[in-house]
Amino acid sequence: MRDSIKRIVTLTKRNLKEIVRDPLSLIFMIAMPLFMEILFYAIFHTMTSQFEMKYLAPGIVVFSQAFLALFAGQLIAIDRTTSFLTRLFVSRTRSHEFIFGYAFALLPIALVQAVLFFLVGGIIDSSFWSVTMLLGILFGMVTSLLFIGIGILLGSLCTDKGVGGVASAVIAGQSLLSGMWFPTEGLGKGMLTFMRVLPFKNATMLLQNAVNGCDDVFADIVSPLLIVLAYMIVVFIVAVFAFRKKMRA
Repeated sequence: MRDSIKRIVTLTKRNLKEIVRDPLSLIFMIAMPLFMEILFYAIFHTMTSQFEMKYLAPGIVVFSQAFLALFAGQLIAIDRTTSFLTRLFVSRTRSHEFIFGYAFALLPIALVQAVLFFLVGGIIDSSFWSVTMLLGILFGMVTSLLFIGIGILLGSLCTDKGVGGVASAVIAGQSLLSGMWFPTEGLGKGMLTFMRVLPFKNATMLLQNAVNGCDDVFADIVSPLLIVLAYMIVVFIVAVFAFRKKMRA
């Protein structure tokens, strides 16, 4: 157990160094959603409540996390094409240790995203300041693991050239199926059910309700949290088996 933790820590440190070596991707994952948060609030917050900061900031946090799927997928896919993983495959390192090493290295980025977008939201709209922002950041770490897991799975299955296209579908899913850009009240029951079954809307609802409060704790907090956790667990399990298969190959 102790040796396994040491290997995970070593891999996490190595992956952090690789992430820092690609500052343009880091800037893109933080700067673009931040620009969208400021721009959309300035243009639309007087037109519809959808773009009030109390809804926009949590939505932007989850939206920015979808880019972690792309970043994680590319990181692993590129490592698979180099001799780095080839050397590690013949060591005692196990597949779940690889997975955790990548996931833990990406969590600091998710934390920076959540803290920054909430702080900027509070600076722009002082009414957004609340102790519940801390709860939103905490739940943001849970939702980030979902997208990190998706990215790890994609990186285990796809080539470095193929990851971008598939991960873009994840980003589009979070954008279109979360309801963060438009009110969902006018949608049909079938579409609403479809959106509630998938993790995208549940992840957004979880952060929005955590920050703004809710009337029904189970329906507004517990239920979306359980759905996000279920998807996250399944994604990580499948990622471990997919990575193990690549190791054996």
